[in-house]
Amino acid sequence: MNVRLAYGQGHLTVDFPADRTTVIEPAHVPGLRDEREAVIAGLEQPIGARPLSEWVRPDSRICIVFTDSTRATPNERIIPWLLHFLITKAGASRDRIVLLNSVGTHRPNSKAELERLLTPEVVRDYQVINHEPENPSALVQFGVTHDGTPALLNRHLVNADVRIITGFIEPHFFAGFSGGPKGIMPGCAGLQTVISNHGAKHIADPRSAFGITTGNPIWEEMRAIALRPGPSFLLNVTLNEAREITNVFAGDLIEAHRAGTEFVRRSAMQRVKEPFEIVVTTNSGFPLDQNLYQGVKGMSAGARILQEQGSLILACECREGVPAGSPMDEFMRSTSGPDEILARLATPGFVRPEQWQAQIQALIQRRARVQVFSALPPEVIRACHLTPCIDIGEAVRSRLSELGPNARVAVLPQGPLTIPYLA
Repeated sequence: MNVRLAYGQGHLTVDFPADRTTVIEPAHVPGLRDEREAVIAGLEQPIGARPLSEWVRPDSRICIVFTDSTRATPNERIIPWLLHFLITKAGASRDRIVLLNSVGTHRPNSKAELERLLTPEVVRDYQVINHEPENPSALVQFGVTHDGTPALLNRHLVNADVRIITGFIEPHFFAGFSGGPKGIMPGCAGLQTVISNHGAKHIADPRSAFGITTGNPIWEEMRAIALRPGPSFLLNVTLNEAREITNVFAGDLIEAHRAGTEFVRRSAMQRVKEPFEIVVTTNSGFPLDQNLYQGVKGMSAGARILQEQGSLILACECREGVPAGSPMDEFMRSTSGPDEILARLATPGFVRPEQWQAQIQALIQRRARVQVFSALPPEVIRACHLTPCIDIGEAVRSRLSELGPNARVAVLPQGPLTIPYLA
């Protein structure tokens, strides 16, 4: 049977044995008939909050937070619609609006990337800036994290009279779901704040997982910090595999996000009876599979239903590399393998930017053999303690022949957009 795996800006078609393969995908949700109308309706009839027009005065300083180039949010659609609403219906002043790119700890986006994200007209006509997680002058402290680390947030965000947090909601491998408070924390937080929140103890907590928010120490601290500057208006959407908007969740930062996560949960969570010997997963294609750092999300989704010491194959294009020279790349190259990674992270006082991805990968590798099909040179994959995969179909057939006639394979064509779970 041929299965199309999301990969880069296209697909990989892989032949799997039909009698031994189970394909696990999110339930299809059709796109909205009129996306723009649905967004405007959300702004005018929000969940748990006053209509957005009632938040705005002509002299209001407005900060609109948007997601960076690693996220599939249809910024090029929702941001122009939002700006038009603010100017024509809410009476906002164009020169009082700042659009803040919530890069978190990722790299800043170039002008060309911002134009692709927002449209050239928005970049030309409005003040658009990248969040700077390591610039002290760009940050303001709002209390501390659980371990006493300063809780730092972007100055433009906290000084605004009106904060509008945009994005989209999907399953997240350690925060439960994306969207909502994550647009502020870690999206607009200081590096040291993010490192504290994503620390080894929090990452190792079993509640820090796909689909869990209540009781999840990472998400609950994100929520607490995101609320400290005061109320924020949420504009989150949900998407299908064609990047069509399937629903709009606008209003109170927490209430609207909660409604969105329940909507996503119904389509994304897929129950399976027992674990598989082999799992093939993706990172849901572009833009999430731009680098191996993000690819750990796809690994994590597949590992949820993998038999102990099973084989996991990730298809992740990685057009931007690990990225090369990134904190994760340097950390990986400085260690001998997963055991040393986990040993270093268990050392009191040891912290590194992006250590959370390395930690999750290492935990998966303790119980699985992980191969990666990508555009990366084999030596780069090996330097990250992973095994290159040259041909996914052949790798699956070879492993099945070794395991015998009863072995089975699961395929997640959309990777972490699916939350498979064991009955």
